[in-house]
Amino acid sequence: MSATPKVKIYHNPACGTSRNTLALIRNTGIEPIVIEYLVTPPSYDELVKLIQDAHLTVRDAIRKNVDPFRDLELERNDWTDQQLLGFMLEYPILINRPFVITDLGTRLSRPSEVVLDILPLPQRGAFTKEDGEQVVGVHGERLK
Repeated sequence: MSATPKVKIYHNPACGTSRNTLALIRNTGIEPIVIEYLVTPPSYDELVKLIQDAHLTVRDAIRKNVDPFRDLELERNDWTDQQLLGFMLEYPILINRPFVITDLGTRLSRPSEVVLDILPLPQRGAFTKEDGEQVVGVHGERLK
């Protein structure tokens, strides 16, 4: 009998996209390691690795529709990546989510069905997102 594949999600339970991503992972039969990143933020090195492994820029990994982004004027182009990372660690709400890590890769799962690209097991059945959009059919096939 083979071991269950290891999957880790940096999760925010208040976020619909994050909840949908977690549910898609569980729809494979995998119970992932769930890190509520607002409670337990990644370290500087972990955050850099998440961003690099997901093939993103630091700016791609920042949430733009939250107060700290506006208050700190982070849209300005003169902030360095190191400064932006510092703000993300000081205000974890600035970290976009959910990041998911599997042996097949790391993704920022926005939209949630992006996670399907790196899940090591197939979907076990149909899946409909909280907004009613069906993304997996009754036989586990990807619809989107």
